[in-house]
Amino acid sequence: MRQKAIPEVLMPFLDGKLLLIDKPLQWTSFDIVNKIRYLIRVKKVGHAGTLDPLATGLLIVCTGKFTKQINEYQGLPKEYTGTLVLGATTASYDLETAPENFKSITHLTELEITNATLPFIGEILQMPPQHSAIKKEGMRLYESARKGIEVKVDPRKVNIISFEITHIHLPNINFKVVCSTGTYIRSLVKDFGEALGVGAYMSALRRTKIGDFIIEDAIQWEDLKKEIDGLLASQVEMDAASNA
Repeated sequence: MRQKAIPEVLMPFLDGKLLLIDKPLQWTSFDIVNKIRYLIRVKKVGHAGTLDPLATGLLIVCTGKFTKQINEYQGLPKEYTGTLVLGATTASYDLETAPENFKSITHLTELEITNATLPFIGEILQMPPQHSAIKKEGMRLYESARKGIEVKVDPRKVNIISFEITHIHLPNINFKVVCSTGTYIRSLVKDFGEALGVGAYMSALRRTKIGDFIIEDAIQWEDLKKEIDGLLASQVEMDAASNA
């Protein structure tokens, strides 16, 4: 059954569309979903893989009947590029919380830094961050963490297909990671810093690829809104012409 009050020009979204969105900084993945739901007037809208508010990049959004395919897209491998900072840690493993536990990194060589990625390639056990959206006993971990409550969680098996250092300008290091679904890049960065004995936190992250979908094909939110507004304007013109 079709939903009421959906203009004819927006019916394709109800029938099902796959949208590639370039998620902006500070927006949650649910922000994108809610904005699209309101914009296209279709209730069935979902995303295929959460991006943290401090991450940007490729987000797959499905509308209407295409929401049945979300699980299929969620299982695809992901590619990320990002920046980490050596010589300090944060409670959230990123810049949501303030850096602390500062240590000297002057003794580290580029070879040591590059070689430190090797033990993380392949199947590894990874501990999710306390500041994450995982639910435990009805509450998301980040809600407990913000109250100073640490919740026991079990490590998860993930697959790091590749972990490449692309540029070193200490204390900042640029990297690229290809990994399985469910991987926390923040946790990978934190463990990488521990392996080097100096600590690390993530300062930037961008998802660039999901399966064969690439960020270059994604649309900016502002452009999507303009496109939908244009469709609605054309609907008004058609309705006016038919009533003339």
